Amino acid sequence: MNTGYYPIPAAPARATIVVRGSRFIAQAIPTPTIAAARAAIAAARAEMPDATHHCYAYLIGYGASTVAGMSDDGEPAGTAGRPIMAVLRGTGLGDITIIVTRYFGGTLLGVGGLVRAYSDAARAVLATTPRAKRMIYQRMTLRLTYADYAIVRHLLEIETAEILAEDFADTIAITVDVPADRAADLNQRISDRSAGRVQIELITNMV
Repeated sequence: MNTGYYPIPAAPARATIVVRGSRFIAQAIPTPTIAAARAAIAAARAEMPDATHHCYAYLIGYGASTVAGMSDDGEPAGTAGRPIMAVLRGTGLGDITIIVTRYFGGTLLGVGGLVRAYSDAARAVLATTPRAKRMIYQRMTLRLTYADYAIVRHLLEIETAEILAEDFADTIAITVDVPADRAADLNQRISDRSAGRVQIELITNMV
């Protein structure tokens, strides 16, 4: 990734719109895991058990590692979860769940009307959602000799790498998380200082 951060919601937000008598109550909830997203959806159902529908979309993670989910919750297929997701994807946010709870007002909106209403509710809540940033880390394993250990540890400290594991055998294996925007520079420094002796295995971007 080109950046070391991705945008996330900083705090929950809520907005309500009314369309031809139906109330659409939209919530944007920070959810860093799928379990947190499911808990947020369950909480909305528990808070408003008499509502007609609780439709939602969530994005957990960012970029290639994103996990997405959505539901129409009884509305005609494609009229609720999908438009909420389309609006959400347009923001670039990760680790977020949007739940739009509908109280039916007695007037049918039709397919087009529902798509517009759920899209507008999602936009309304996102307009009031505060933003923050979450750091992206590059995980890597370094394989080195004992002679290179001191300099490698020093470089890791300079780059504020988090050491996850060290395995001391015939050679040393160190698994670390490094801020993604510093990973390439760290790799080059290690290669230069060790004359290419350290083997660097990139694993996955972590958040």
